[in-house]
Amino acid sequence: MSADFRPKSDFLATLIERGFVHQCSDYEGLDAKAKAGELIAYIGFDCTASSLHVGSLLPIMMLHWLQKTGGKPVPLMGGGTTRVGDPSGKDESRKMLTIEQIDANKDGIKQVFSKFLTFGPGKTDAIMPDNAEWLTALNYIEFLREVGRHFSVNRMLSMDSVKMRLERDQELSFIEFNYMCLQAYDFVELNKRYGCILQMGGSDQWGNIVTGIDLGRRMGTPQLYALTAPLLTTSSGAKMGKTAAGAVWLNADMLPVYDYWQYWRNTEDADVGRFLRLFTVMPMDEIRRLEQLGGAEINEAKKILATEATALVHGREAAAQASETARKTFEEGITADTLPSVMIPAAELAAGVGVLSAFVRAGLVASTGEARRQVKGGGLRVNDVAVSDERASLSTAQLVDGVIKLSMGKKKHVLLRSE
Repeated sequence: MSADFRPKSDFLATLIERGFVHQCSDYEGLDAKAKAGELIAYIGFDCTASSLHVGSLLPIMMLHWLQKTGGKPVPLMGGGTTRVGDPSGKDESRKMLTIEQIDANKDGIKQVFSKFLTFGPGKTDAIMPDNAEWLTALNYIEFLREVGRHFSVNRMLSMDSVKMRLERDQELSFIEFNYMCLQAYDFVELNKRYGCILQMGGSDQWGNIVTGIDLGRRMGTPQLYALTAPLLTTSSGAKMGKTAAGAVWLNADMLPVYDYWQYWRNTEDADVGRFLRLFTVMPMDEIRRLEQLGGAEINEAKKILATEATALVHGREAAAQASETARKTFEEGITADTLPSVMIPAAELAAGVGVLSAFVRAGLVASTGEARRQVKGGGLRVNDVAVSDERASLSTAQLVDGVIKLSMGKKKHVLLRSE
């Protein structure tokens, strides 16, 4: 983007101001389409798990702002491409899923989109097609003749997703090698069916997206466009959406709302302003005010970030409850009933449960090895008392009002309940 580019469309102006834009194939051309109200754009979501995680929020928010600024968003379900597996950013092949697993995952990840988008038959209402509709119906020979002939193997080998595997001597299967062909074909098919002219995604998808633009040109589509967002890491270099206990899922049945709120509350100081821009819909004037806070006041900005980000995914009421639970837990020093809970059979607890495995079952640590390291550093507590013996067991003797409170650090708590 040249320094003198000034977007005329609300769409690009909003995305640039909030920090969503990394690269674009044609800023001026895309801006004109958006200004004219002719922008239909898609982002693909493969069905590799039963929930999306925080790492998928950036593209979801891009679709949200597209709709808010007068465009039509198309979240594309990857029921077909999931059967192949995207090699981008991976050192090894993805696990091959059954059709039943893919369909179940698709049902799970669909849930979150209604929180961010309005669906319906209107001009700017979102639609959610599935690329299995056309990919599973392809005839292989026909696809090779009509589509495959437009791809250069030389260029495919130069793509980052392929080069990374080859340079590291990691196997790249033939089925994965074909992924970029299918993604490119999706772009052409979506243009033909729905008039999509823009594909958005993370910066690691740039090569695949521009391959789709090139295929569209060769197959006679109107001009297509690419727009990518930066791949996000925290200020300390950690990947977004991952914690020691696992992925930060968007579905409440995969991660309690309180834990989701706490994830945002634990944001590093240097990231608060950036995350307010990207992961909330707060007005920019208010975000700029919060960005100026320093010292202890930054914690208030973190609480606002946590509540606003949680409200988008889980609703305002659930976000407020999570905030109140945190206040009671940390400010009043009491055990709030709304903390995340893990059930354990009464007979098992009576017999004794190893303290390390209890923290693993609670999801506070990923393994007993991690729990052991936390014990040595004084990071684990049972009923607010530090764990000093890694061989200790929990039993009914530790129950207080029917629960055992497990804590890692000052901000992560889970209640162990007997059933």
